[in-house]
Amino acid sequence: MRHLTPVLLLAAGVICTPAYAESVVPNFTRGTITATTESTTKIIETIRQVEYTTGTSYTVTGTNINIPGRPTQDSNYSIMTQGAPFQFSETTLGPGVAKETWIDRTTETQSTTNSVSVFTQ
Repeated sequence: MRHLTPVLLLAAGVICTPAYAESVVPNFTRGTITATTESTTKIIETIRQVEYTTGTSYTVTGTNINIPGRPTQDSNYSIMTQGAPFQFSETTLGPGVAKETWIDRTTETQSTTNSVSVFTQ
């Protein structure tokens, strides 16, 4: 047991030795750093638009047609000049879906950024 005590004390002294800091001095005078960053962005859009009507719409149009001042679905229409060309259109739109629009769109963007940093001491 007497022989182990000096060895343990010697080992404890080595472990407890204080550390001293040294200053670090860079050994370069100038340099550059070049960086390249590439990115890709992909956006997928889905647009669904539905337009509704809540009432009734009645439209009449034409050429060479006698249309009364306030036409209704029960109005009588007649050709103004017999034998001449004419056109007649009658549209009734009731409540419900008036129009649907569906858009599927994908947008992809790619970008590259190059940067150079120059430094001297």
